[in-house]
Amino acid sequence: MAAHSKRYRNAVAEVDKQQRYDLDEAVELVKGLATANFDETVEITLKLGIDPKHSDQVVRGAVSLPAGTGKSVRVVAFAEGEDAEKAKEAGALEAGGDELVEKVQGGWMDFDVAVAHPQMMSKVGRLGRILGPRGLMPSPKAGTVTENVAGAVKAYLGGRVEYRVDDSGCLHVPVGKASFPAEDLKANVTAFMDHLTASRPAGVRGAFLQGGWLSTTMSPAVPLNVGQFRG
Repeated sequence: MAAHSKRYRNAVAEVDKQQRYDLDEAVELVKGLATANFDETVEITLKLGIDPKHSDQVVRGAVSLPAGTGKSVRVVAFAEGEDAEKAKEAGALEAGGDELVEKVQGGWMDFDVAVAHPQMMSKVGRLGRILGPRGLMPSPKAGTVTENVAGAVKAYLGGRVEYRVDDSGCLHVPVGKASFPAEDLKANVTAFMDHLTASRPAGVRGAFLQGGWLSTTMSPAVPLNVGQFRG
């Protein structure tokens, strides 16, 4: 196992692992820990009190962050006619029907998000083996299958993020960049947590939020006081 760098060890020393930091403190601490020579992504990690093996407890969706993600996102739209034109006007990298499906089948994958009109899903479904493993398959639950394709394109370009719980019951969601003002990071985290707690599956018993951490790409995790988000 590779040893951590001196920078990382120094950062670890600044985090009290026994403390659960309120959001204001956690954001300030995480920003101070971001000392890499690039603009690190800030991510929130949550341990949820769910059983992801039960379909009624799978936590998945999408939310728009008020301050955006700080990331340049490439969006493609599977749509035809006027819907495709509107998607392009909204900023889609590519928009089209059969020709876009064939392009992806041919190996083109230079995009980060795919949205689709419901009428296109019979064709997009053929791309399941290509898009599925990469987390790019359009889905109604994620809001990427919609009649308002142009609106979805605008939302993702403006800071919309998708999330899905993993097999261990954890979520990992980017909430901005270390260069963001603290108020913007706090607004993004708060917006996501408000959305998440409002989306609690009905089948969950006991504590929904069991643990939380805030970190940057290269920093140790800062434990969060998740009780502040339970409303």
